[in-house]
Amino acid sequence: MIRYALRCEHEHAFEAWFGASADYDDQVARGLVECPHCGSRDISKQIMSPAVAGTKKAVFQSDAARMQTLMMQAAREVRSHVEQNFDYVGDAFAREARDIHEGRSEKREIYGEATPAEVRKLKDDGVPCAPLPPLPPDPSKAH
Repeated sequence: MIRYALRCEHEHAFEAWFGASADYDDQVARGLVECPHCGSRDISKQIMSPAVAGTKKAVFQSDAARMQTLMMQAAREVRSHVEQNFDYVGDAFAREARDIHEGRSEKREIYGEATPAEVRKLKDDGVPCAPLPPLPPDPSKAH
């Protein structure tokens, strides 16, 4: 058995097991391998380190790397969702968030910039706000 790290055309990462390398090639050519997230059949193998049996540390590092990849993907998806669906208010974020909270402005989802002091004041006053995750590096442009 061989395990491959795979990625679809929409950058969804997942893993799959095959009896042999030729089985992967055959199944992809016949359109039998699809992304479990979106159903895409445009699949490619990703670079993987070989599995070396015998050390728990190697298993932990593999799990840690997989978790890091998942977290970075989640951060990208959260940020993308906010940028596509929320109103950008720039450096007026603190004022606009307060106006929405106090009913002086139309209720809507917003994002923008605020200083640490402005964020502390918003939180002290009960105005809900949270930091937007920074955009992680694009894995396709690594190295």
